Amino acid sequence: MAELRVGVLGASSLVGRCVLPLFCAAGWQVVAYTRQVQQRDEFGVRWLVLPNASSGQPVFQDVAVVTPYWICVAPIWVLPDYFRLIEASGARRVVALSSTSRFTKVGSGDTAENAIAAKLIDAEARVQAWAEGRGIEWVVLRPTLIYGQGRDKNISEMARFIRRFGFFPLLGSAQGLRQPIHAEDVAAACVAALQTPGAANRAYNLSGGETLAYREMVARVFAALGRPARLVTVPLWAFRLAVAMLRRLPRYRHWSAAMAERMNRDLVFDHAEAARDFGFKPRGFALVAEDLPR
Repeated sequence: MAELRVGVLGASSLVGRCVLPLFCAAGWQVVAYTRQVQQRDEFGVRWLVLPNASSGQPVFQDVAVVTPYWICVAPIWVLPDYFRLIEASGARRVVALSSTSRFTKVGSGDTAENAIAAKLIDAEARVQAWAEGRGIEWVVLRPTLIYGQGRDKNISEMARFIRRFGFFPLLGSAQGLRQPIHAEDVAAACVAALQTPGAANRAYNLSGGETLAYREMVARVFAALGRPARLVTVPLWAFRLAVAMLRRLPRYRHWSAAMAERMNRDLVFDHAEAARDFGFKPRGFALVAEDLPR
């Protein structure tokens, strides 16, 4: 059964939780790696807890468990920490999740965002070099803005802000185009890319099935919450002041004024290659109750 065994790094993440049932339904054996202790193994899923890379503890692999296929839905920059684990398993193909932020956050006015872009670019290069040096096939997937199940840090954070404050601030007309992509569609792309021979040794952009203005995207969050859209236009200086105050709260510590500046920039990516090579067909941006935070 080694032919139908897959290792999943970041299995308790949003996309990871969407990947697991897809493999189980298809009859795969899943070895799910996470840094969080799980209550119990699920049908078809064996959970293993990974030590933190900085802990100095060895990353183990049962040598009897050959795992030809791997998916990393944890941040791609942690994948190099587990190269030895993957090599020891007899891996033949690895699918790693990156992000289109490697393009959109380059040159950002925010130092932290520039650092994220640099980490993504460096990690992609390291994964490719490592895999090619060991004869392992690699696939890198770069999704746009991920949402779904009320667990994301994009649409769900908008919804929480709207619930708390009753409005949402916009910079200027906020007509920059977006392509939000559901986590389940990202998971399906991971599974398809893993099994498609022609996808080997390539990187693909993954965008949602609908392109819409940032303003319209926020308006749909209001609609999904059953509230009238209260979109308040504020100047950049006010954004900077508000963000500085909000970042004192743990939930908003990743917010930046650069996020506001991008509201009027088009962040659009073509997923035609993914559609051609492994049948990627994402849904439009239609929020349902399950996509909102509880």
